[in-house]
Amino acid sequence: MADSSKRAERLAHQITAFARSHGGSADGQVSYVGQRGARLVLVGADGGWGDLMAPSMDTARQAAERAGITLHDTLDGELADRMRTGPYEWTRMAGSQVGGPPNP
Repeated sequence: MADSSKRAERLAHQITAFARSHGGSADGQVSYVGQRGARLVLVGADGGWGDLMAPSMDTARQAAERAGITLHDTLDGELADRMRTGPYEWTRMAGSQVGGPPNP
């Protein structure tokens, strides 16, 4: 098994675990982030979301296929509408700018 195949298999296990803990299913979207590889954003059936990094777009797509999730072309519309932002995101990303608690 080549390195990219092993990495895809490990990512597939992480995707499956994410889906299982967020309502039993998940959808995703892959974005190229330069030399770092690809970012795979996951959105669970319950609206919970997270992301994983893959060394390449191909590895991210292979992992998604192995995990049996649907990949979307963009992170907008129906997929983005399902995402639920919780206290952590407000604190870390925008909380201090819109009157939330200050970043720790």
